[in-house]
Amino acid sequence: MSNSKAVQQQKGGNLMVIIIMFFLFAMISFVTNLAAPIGTIWKNHYEWAGMVGNMMNFLAYLFMGIPAGNLLVKIGYKKTSLLAMAIGFAGMGIQYLSSCVGSGVEVFSVSGQPVELNFIIYLLGAFAGGFCVCMLNTVVNPMLTVLGGGGKKGNQLLQAGGSVNSLSGTLTPIFVGMLIGTVTKDTSMATVTPLLWIAMGVFAVSFLIVLFARIPEPHMRKDGAKKVKDKYSPWSFRHTVLGVIGIFFYVGIEVGIPGVLIFYLSDSAVSGITTNATAVATAVAAMYWLLMLVGRLTSSFISGKVSSRAQLITVSATAIILVVAAIFAPASIKVTMPAYSVESGFFSAQVPLSALLLVLVGLCTSVMWGGIFNLAVEGLGKYTAKASGIFMMMVVGGGIVPLIQNAIANSAGYMTSYWLVVVLLGYLLFYGLIGSKNVNKDIPVDDKVQDAV
Repeated sequence: MSNSKAVQQQKGGNLMVIIIMFFLFAMISFVTNLAAPIGTIWKNHYEWAGMVGNMMNFLAYLFMGIPAGNLLVKIGYKKTSLLAMAIGFAGMGIQYLSSCVGSGVEVFSVSGQPVELNFIIYLLGAFAGGFCVCMLNTVVNPMLTVLGGGGKKGNQLLQAGGSVNSLSGTLTPIFVGMLIGTVTKDTSMATVTPLLWIAMGVFAVSFLIVLFARIPEPHMRKDGAKKVKDKYSPWSFRHTVLGVIGIFFYVGIEVGIPGVLIFYLSDSAVSGITTNATAVATAVAAMYWLLMLVGRLTSSFISGKVSSRAQLITVSATAIILVVAAIFAPASIKVTMPAYSVESGFFSAQVPLSALLLVLVGLCTSVMWGGIFNLAVEGLGKYTAKASGIFMMMVVGGGIVPLIQNAIANSAGYMTSYWLVVVLLGYLLFYGLIGSKNVNKDIPVDDKVQDAV
């Protein structure tokens, strides 16, 4: 075979793998973004429960992050992906069961209010879904970085994949909002079961596609290879440790902004939206994810020339300005934004100016994940797969931070809760300016297989 044909086959194979990784990126967003809008259903039954499902989804990262990274070394990217999709199928199935099992069966009480079995079943399904997306994230991010060759090109591929992720994130809350409409005392999980059936079908098809695909295994331990005890690990790199903290904060910011915004706009007494409030809220939140799509598409074109560091610094500073402006924006100032409901179709809705300002932050958060991940794994070599697992563990921030923000919102007001977001954005600005520099270049990063972290 000539060299030119071999190169063409390699490029064709890489393109197929990239397409598969993009598709998995979409599934990650789909599963993740079910939690917040579905939370409006449970919040109507239990006032404290709005972000609990989201918390369970992200709590799974804390338990599965490092094991997922180890799986890449032990069984490879392909088998890890297949296992993840099987778990995802089960997670959607368990959430479906919550719509038809356990209603009226009291398990325990919170503040004197009985908590029923169907809610516990839903939380188990959300936890299983979190296991799925944690494993998929562990696969997708280092794979795209490797296929892109690291550096600016690696970040460019991550941002392109992130665009597909954002498209899925845009459509998911819209679909949920269309099915829910306005939350009433009769709204239940049965309202959104069509979406859960679709999710199970997509996971089944995805499983078959990946099963027959050829996926490279750059970090899997080869048969017969012995473990080499290594005195270093990803924790030995300062810029990686600070990046891990940055990912924890970032995912909390990304999820918290639209999540609390949905609750804010759904609260007619505060937002002033009296018709189809939940449908309006989810449509506005979808605009946030749509702008993340726009930002990631833009970044995918410019990341080959503009460094991850420059992008992170710029968007962090801009996001701080937008969130502070949203906090101080008078509630009486309204703007028109598009919305959709099953009853009314597409229509224009009057929402507070602060909602628009928070939606615009999506342009900024769009490039943060790829930028932080790319900067934090730069120069890690053989430690990249294990570092990916650590990053996935810290995605639990997407459950913890919004839970804290929602608690602040319940006690001090929705807009006050966004001061927490401002503080976390300040850290990301610090990471871009100072913390992302690799000061541990003396650590060897050759291809010997390292022990578990």
